[in-house]
Amino acid sequence: MYDSTKPYKTKILKLIKKTWKSPYLKVKESIYPITTPTKIYEQIDHTDGVGTKGIYHWRKHTYKNAALDALAMNLNDLAMVRATPFKLQNHIILPEDNHQAIIEIVATLSKECRKRKIVMTGGETSIHNDQQGMDISITVSGFIEKYKPNKLEIGDILIGLKSNGLHSNGITKLREVYGTEVREDFVKPTEIYLDKLLELNEKFDIHGLMHITGGAFTKLKDIIQDANAIIHQGEITKPQKVFRGIYEKGVSDEEMYKTFNCGVGFIISVPKSEAARLVRETEGSEIIGDVVKGSGLVKIQSFFSSSVVKY
Repeated sequence: MYDSTKPYKTKILKLIKKTWKSPYLKVKESIYPITTPTKIYEQIDHTDGVGTKGIYHWRKHTYKNAALDALAMNLNDLAMVRATPFKLQNHIILPEDNHQAIIEIVATLSKECRKRKIVMTGGETSIHNDQQGMDISITVSGFIEKYKPNKLEIGDILIGLKSNGLHSNGITKLREVYGTEVREDFVKPTEIYLDKLLELNEKFDIHGLMHITGGAFTKLKDIIQDANAIIHQGEITKPQKVFRGIYEKGVSDEEMYKTFNCGVGFIISVPKSEAARLVRETEGSEIIGDVVKGSGLVKIQSFFSSSVVKY
């Protein structure tokens, strides 16, 4: 039975208020929090959610992981424009009125926001009793101190950051392959790369940044001009067992690399002179390719076979 009075409201408000100590915003308590920025920068907003993976999270009761997935999808995308997140709102959608799930989700977001000095300014909870699973939609605002184009440049070296598994991309295809089966590695939360990437951006001349999510490796085409991205397979970033299992179910090489991250959660491009040092100083990274003169193609030497996939 849905309780429209939301008896968990007091606990939620306490969790939200814990995030109000920030160097980026002053917060005044009101019916809705009133915020004032401490400095004026260019700003950007980004919205994303758990998507189809929410069906798995609901069935496995992995509410904390669902919150981390939703947050990661936003923070990793903001990293592509080198934005520092400072404000967040969320919308939680559940198939039934599970108060413990709501509190666990908000508590997780509150903890992660405090780590990064992100102010939570509110949210909403909806109960949709005709849904198969849950969803968490998050909007994060970020500021950009110094804008820099996101572009792969001819002569760049491509560096891959290891994923921890499926992340939040390709879940519709996964359900097509595995049906109603739900495994532990299907609900592992997406790696958050933002903190590491903002630190690397201060130390290296990074040209291109791409979060490998929906569309997977084809997303590199968005930041490539008059060049081709050539990707080979590495040892650190090789596909995990879950991806090899999907391939063995009959999914083609082409489908694998345009649907799944296949072991690479994020790609960075830097000048050749900086590549080796960046890899030495960045755990879970390795050189996986380069950028050459071309017409905007992405070419991948498949880990799963001897074929070369082209997009």
